[in-house]
Amino acid sequence: MKRINGFVGRYMAVIVLAVAALALFVPASCLWIQTSWVNWLLMVVMFGMGLTLRPEDFLVVVRRPGDIVIGCAAQFTIMPLLAFGLGKLMGLEAGLLAGMVLVGTCPGGTSSNVITYLSKGDVALSVGMTSVNTLLAPLLTPAITWLLLRTTVDVDAGKMILSILQVVLAPIALGFLINRLFSKQVSKAADFLPTVSVTAITLIVAAVVSHNAERIMQTGAVVFAAVILHNLLGYGLGFLLGMVLKLPSPKKKALSIEIGMQNSGLATSLAGTAFPDLAMATVPGAIFSVWHNISGALLANVFRRAKE
Repeated sequence: MKRINGFVGRYMAVIVLAVAALALFVPASCLWIQTSWVNWLLMVVMFGMGLTLRPEDFLVVVRRPGDIVIGCAAQFTIMPLLAFGLGKLMGLEAGLLAGMVLVGTCPGGTSSNVITYLSKGDVALSVGMTSVNTLLAPLLTPAITWLLLRTTVDVDAGKMILSILQVVLAPIALGFLINRLFSKQVSKAADFLPTVSVTAITLIVAAVVSHNAERIMQTGAVVFAAVILHNLLGYGLGFLLGMVLKLPSPKKKALSIEIGMQNSGLATSLAGTAFPDLAMATVPGAIFSVWHNISGALLANVFRRAKE
């Protein structure tokens, strides 16, 4: 099992890219994966994250509140503003702009913790930021989305909050509770969790891309450029912030990765709830889901080899 997990972790970017390409160019091969499964698959990922969390992981919030505040503030300002600015600058239509902003206002993705680990970054800080950002998401994601888009599209904040509570907080809390009650059994199954999470993420990408293949192909290069720039600028500004604050290298890596990598699976799920009349709103999240896993794996190689 360790060999399988090692293979999956090492080639996660290749696996996701291959499945995404198959879903995009031969959509019929993946249409059996229903979009209605996305929420459940995302809940599996969140449940797995909950299973890995221990009370000690949350102590970083108490012991290093300054680091967490910096990370959370940067997360919910840099990425939303970048998304809105890039969308407007590149002239994205209302649906694509809404999808971009939703990606930006979502919390960091759970894969950021894995990439931080592979980058020899501060994993405790990464987990702390992801946890707090996720807990803040039911309030901040709909609030910031509404503030940025109220003149462009209507945002059903109520439905978005309910969806985040169901898809994110409930499975994380359940996983955490089970880990507390059955820690010995959970520790024995820990080797399976990375593979289960990557499988769920891959299925989410396959479902979203295959069911939106025609729309993605119709959007042209501009939305791909916007999504890629959004992700890369997030990495860059996160690292730059760490340099300005004179943080040690592991913290700079964690901050860069946490800000640049978004929970785009959640964004894709929420798009259908918040913007039911904007079919293209799911596209940016689908593209981001594929791209940030690729860029994250490449960035981990760069960070791992960089001198401290």
